[in-house]
Amino acid sequence: MDIVVIGGGWAGCAAALAAKKQGARVTLAERTDMLLGTGLVGGIMRNNGRFTAAEELIAMGGGELLSLTDRHLLHKNINFPGHNHACLYNVGTIEPAVRQLLLDQGVTVLMNTRMTEVTVKNGWIEAVEGKSGHEPVELKGDVFIDTTGTAGPPALCTKYGKGCAMCILRCHSFGGRVSIAGKAGVREMTGQKPGQTGAMSGSCKLHKGSLSPEIRHRLEEDGVAVIPVPKSLRTSGKLSMKACQQYAIDEFEENVILLDTGHAKLMSPFFPLELLRKIPGLENARYEDPYAGGKGNSVRFLAMSPRDNRLKVEGVKNLFCAGEKAGLLVGHTEAVCTGTLAGFNAALSSGAPIVLPETTVIGDTVSHVREQMTDRQRLDLKFTFSGSVLFARMKEKGLYTTDVDIIRKRVSDAGLTNVFLNR
Repeated sequence: MDIVVIGGGWAGCAAALAAKKQGARVTLAERTDMLLGTGLVGGIMRNNGRFTAAEELIAMGGGELLSLTDRHLLHKNINFPGHNHACLYNVGTIEPAVRQLLLDQGVTVLMNTRMTEVTVKNGWIEAVEGKSGHEPVELKGDVFIDTTGTAGPPALCTKYGKGCAMCILRCHSFGGRVSIAGKAGVREMTGQKPGQTGAMSGSCKLHKGSLSPEIRHRLEEDGVAVIPVPKSLRTSGKLSMKACQQYAIDEFEENVILLDTGHAKLMSPFFPLELLRKIPGLENARYEDPYAGGKGNSVRFLAMSPRDNRLKVEGVKNLFCAGEKAGLLVGHTEAVCTGTLAGFNAALSSGAPIVLPETTVIGDTVSHVREQMTDRQRLDLKFTFSGSVLFARMKEKGLYTTDVDIIRKRVSDAGLTNVFLNR
């Protein structure tokens, strides 16, 4: 079987690996010159319920990318407001390692390859077309997986946000996001809040060298620095704009919270630079992502696909989706989990693709998010293992635990131990 994955973020990489492990011939097309997308500036793993989901995926045999991030950690088991036992990976070293893993597994990786057109016949996608560099390219396949994300392009960041903030997605250089599902005729969904369409990315990155030596030392020693913001410098309303609602708590309004991911990860969608530089220790602060982080950030959740619990897109017979395309899901762990399920099911689409049971964190999340999205009134929510409404649901259902033996038993009881390994 020939499987084409469009989009090389965490979800696309996980989908490509999962499909390849089932014996498919896999081609992954990424429009930029680096994989991982927002994973190039994210860096947080295993905080709160993400620990449970990660260990669950490992027990299911889909943990290669998680194990790889574990080998690139800068800090392990750190705590910051609202979050426990977080791990921070090095955003500067992870991408080459992921690319090499894909190549070692036999995945064909096409960089600088932006797919812009889709050929559909009788409800089946036959090919996607675009350019690889400056050369036209056509990729034919039996099954396609859309992991193109939901952020941008610049026209939408301007329409719904504060204009292009020059983020890591680099739309001006490599072309904006194009939804394969949308091009195939699927009517996609957009996140909504009163007075707001979509949501801003939830954090920025500061150059560590622009911080005071004391703050930089604290970051590199502890992994986290919490710096009080004087009341006169606080700006209200930003937290409600965030995609990452697990960080929309008072501590993130009252403090500058920095995490060490190689850069200094600033847990705010944006912060006016002239105000930021009035905070002791940040007098020389400089943004690394987005470069206009004093003004705004990228806008996400603008193109989510209707799909079933196998992650097959509704309305197209041979299209799957993962990551943010699969719903109002926030985070790298969430992308890896849905990507793995989508890739596995795409490779088994002519046989017996699976629906993960709701006795598992991943299965419950895939099902619950779909249910919530069918109610247009629920498109204001965001779902993540690490906080907000989904983490609360995990705890209410008794699914959250850091006991690896309990997680493995849960997976075993569901008959899913190593289900994602080679067949």
